[in-house]
Amino acid sequence: MKPAADAADLSDRHRKEAGMQETVLVTGVSGFIARQVTLDLLNAGYRVRGTLRDASRSESVRETLARAGADVSGLEFVEADLDSDEGWEEAVRGARFVQHIASPFPIEQPRDREALVPAARSGALRVLAAARAGQVERVVLTSSVAAMEYRPRRPREFTVREEDWTDPEWRRLSPYIVSKTRAEKAAWSWAVEHGWRDRLTVVNPGFVLGPTLDARIGTSLEVIKLFLEGAYPATPNVAFTVADVRDVSAVHVRAMELPESGARRLIAAGQTLSLPEIGEILRTALPEFGEKIPNRVLPDFFVRVLALFDRSLRSVTPNLGHVGRAESAYVTELTGVSFRPSAEAVREAARSMIRYGVVTPPA
Repeated sequence: MKPAADAADLSDRHRKEAGMQETVLVTGVSGFIARQVTLDLLNAGYRVRGTLRDASRSESVRETLARAGADVSGLEFVEADLDSDEGWEEAVRGARFVQHIASPFPIEQPRDREALVPAARSGALRVLAAARAGQVERVVLTSSVAAMEYRPRRPREFTVREEDWTDPEWRRLSPYIVSKTRAEKAAWSWAVEHGWRDRLTVVNPGFVLGPTLDARIGTSLEVIKLFLEGAYPATPNVAFTVADVRDVSAVHVRAMELPESGARRLIAAGQTLSLPEIGEILRTALPEFGEKIPNRVLPDFFVRVLALFDRSLRSVTPNLGHVGRAESAYVTELTGVSFRPSAEAVREAARSMIRYGVVTPPA
């Protein structure tokens, strides 16, 4: 297998030599994953049109990507919101591909388990309908392994596979998990109904870490930030499949280009790490933060009690007592993307946040 970087370099060179200038629509272009996807698309010779809810943020996105080395002359923006039909016809006009990445992911979960569903589901369907009307060739939709691994009576240790689905009716699920599952199911149902199944590919990342491109961080990196700030006196003993944002982006780009990725769900995840293991990786890599990073583990029953009062803990309670591992070898075989060690994703997330001043080393 080729390493991810080698496969991407070869693909980039071929595209640039061919002078390709296809336009790719990237939704939620200011987000953590979307910024990396946009960077990789621009470096590969594509033109990118990014959607923003607020067009005033366009210059900061442009500056971030230029600082990362991209030629931003091929970057443009359009204002569009997942909750509104306005702007989407303009957004898809002339685009060959769509990368639909935008979706709500708050660190503090709402009380209503269905609260995030309308924006996630209607947004996905709105983008798909616009893509179909605009005769787009392929839509890559960002879902999550969260839409695959949660259901009653699963074993304590299990493997997450392409055909697996979360049961959205399971009462223990957080609003985020419910929203990702219902949105992806709705997208596949729409694709079948409209004869578009082969034009849709879904990428299901694990817990996405890795380097940020600027000081704007998403919910996943917020967890690392809280570690480094000493916000946790102890951590729940929960585990997640981890993915590096650079690998997640590479899968998105290859999924868009490969005809054989149509109608597939591509798990983008490497090794599984528990929160205590993440803490140990951070303590070893950044000893100056050692006193802030917790080395105690919260008992499972205590986490469940605390989650009754702390909504930020509700998203981890379904993981208590269970360890899932991602079956992603088929994705490497299909796309040529090999997944970096999860520990590297943790270290690079922390180092990049220090670099951009999101966290400051102790004096």
